[in-house]
Amino acid sequence: MKMILITGAAGFIGFHLAKRILCEKQDVRVIGIDSMTDYYDVSLKESRLQELAKFQNFTFIKGDIADWPLVQEVFLEYQPQIVVNLAAQAGVRYSIDNPDAYISSNLIGFYNILEACRHSYDAGGADPKNSYLGVEHLVFASSSSVYGSNEKVPYSTEDRVDSPVSLYAATKKSNELMAHAYSKLYGIPCTGLRFFTVYGPLGRPDMAYFKFTSKMIKGEKIQIYNYGDMKRDFTYIDDIITGVGKVMEKPPVENGQGVRYKIYNIGNHKPESLLHFVKVLEQCLRDAGVIDKEARKELLPMQPGDVYQTYADIEDLKKDFGFCPDTPLEDGLRRFVKWYKEYYT
Repeated sequence: MKMILITGAAGFIGFHLAKRILCEKQDVRVIGIDSMTDYYDVSLKESRLQELAKFQNFTFIKGDIADWPLVQEVFLEYQPQIVVNLAAQAGVRYSIDNPDAYISSNLIGFYNILEACRHSYDAGGADPKNSYLGVEHLVFASSSSVYGSNEKVPYSTEDRVDSPVSLYAATKKSNELMAHAYSKLYGIPCTGLRFFTVYGPLGRPDMAYFKFTSKMIKGEKIQIYNYGDMKRDFTYIDDIITGVGKVMEKPPVENGQGVRYKIYNIGNHKPESLLHFVKVLEQCLRDAGVIDKEARKELLPMQPGDVYQTYADIEDLKKDFGFCPDTPLEDGLRRFVKWYKEYYT
C-alpha cells in the first residue's frame, strides 16, 4: 500500500483531504499527525478525528512536527512516499501577539519535515531489498498572505512576494524558499500551494465567516474591517481538496535550473466583496431558520497585517491539472450553514 503522510490531519484542510483519500482509494494508508493545539476549540478537531477513525487504513499520531525525534521516528516507521505538510500555526492577527508559535511550527516544524524527506532517500536506497525509495513528492501549504499588499491583480506566482505585512506571511514565504533549496540540493520533488481563503463545513472557528455565523445567531454585532471595503477570493473546501488531490499525484518535472519545484495559486479566481459575502451568509442563515433579524454590523478600520484584496491567478493550475473550481458562493455557504446548524444548535 502507498503510504501518505498528512501533517495537520486534524485541521480543516488536512481532515477533508484525508477523508477524501480514504473514501476514494483502497490501496493507500494515510498517516495523520497533529499536535492538537488549543488555538481554537479542540473538540472540533476531535470530531474530525472521530470521522477519520472510522477508516481502517488511517493511523493517527498526536505530536508536534517541531519535535525532531518524533518526526524522524514517524518517517522511519511508516516510510511515506507522499508527504502533504498542512501543519502550521495559522492566522494573521494571532501572529502579532504570539510570534513564538509561528517560528516553532512554521519554520522549525517545516525544517524537520524537509530534513526527514532528505534522509528518507538514505533509509530506502541503502538496502536494495527495500522497496522504499524515499519520498516521491512533498506537497506543502503556503498562503495567499505572501502577496502582502500587492496592488496588481489577479495575484500571479510570477509576482514579487518579498514585502510581507505579517509574520505569518513571512513564515510562509520562508517555507517556499526552504523547499526550493532542499529540492535543489537533495532532489526532493516539491510543490507549494498558495491557498486563498478556504471555507466550508468543519472549518476553522477563527475564520471570519465562522465568527460571523456564531455572532449572528447570538444576536451580537459582527466586526467588519476597513469599513467593509475588502474583497476575498473565497474558495470552497471541496474545490480545494480536488485540486490538492490532483497535485499530489503528479510531482513536478525538472525545470530549466535542474530543480523539481513548483508553486501554484489555488483559489476560486473570483474575489467577493466582504459585504456581499455577509449578505449571502445572512440569507443562508435565514433560510435555515436560525436567525430572523438583520445582522448587526460594526464597521472598523483596517487591522494590522490585513490586506484589501486577494485574487488568485489559477491559470497554471488549470493548465497543468485541469483545476476548475465550480462551487458558487451561495451553495458553499448553504452547505456550511447546514453543517453548523446540525453541529452547534
